[in-house]
Amino acid sequence: MEILEILKYILPSLVVLASTYLFMRYTREQDERLRMAEIKNLSQPIVLPMRFQAYERVVLFLERIIPSNIILRINEPGMDSRALQTALLMSIREEYEHNLSQQVYISIKAWEVVKNAKEEMIRVVNVAASEVPDEAPSMELAQKIFEHYLQTEKPLVSQAIEILKRELSQLF
Repeated sequence: MEILEILKYILPSLVVLASTYLFMRYTREQDERLRMAEIKNLSQPIVLPMRFQAYERVVLFLERIIPSNIILRINEPGMDSRALQTALLMSIREEYEHNLSQQVYISIKAWEVVKNAKEEMIRVVNVAASEVPDEAPSMELAQKIFEHYLQTEKPLVSQAIEILKRELSQLF
């Protein structure tokens, strides 16, 4: 009997305590969500232009490593194929390293495709260079690079640009 008397007083107290705890937890979570939403809204005018610029810079990088663009920019009269290969590889790597920080602002998937596109271009240059003598005129290497690049059904560079454009359109 004594236990029932004690339970009569303790049970309602436990229910009130549990209710208070759940209410306080719910309120704290709501406050946290509101605070995070406010921070996101306040940072949006700062972060959005930075993200937009990152997409621009990465697309520019990809456009710059397309064979027709990079070869026209790098090739000089009198260059041999070995010098052109070295200059192309150095340019691709330098441009990539220059844009490494942009990965913070784009999706992981998009950055992975950008990385793969860079690797594909390096592979195309190296495979083409292996088919041309080192002392051959640079135009022979350029021709081989174009041939290999055009043999690719859908180059990763084009795929990466499409993915970046799609992601950017989702932002706006």
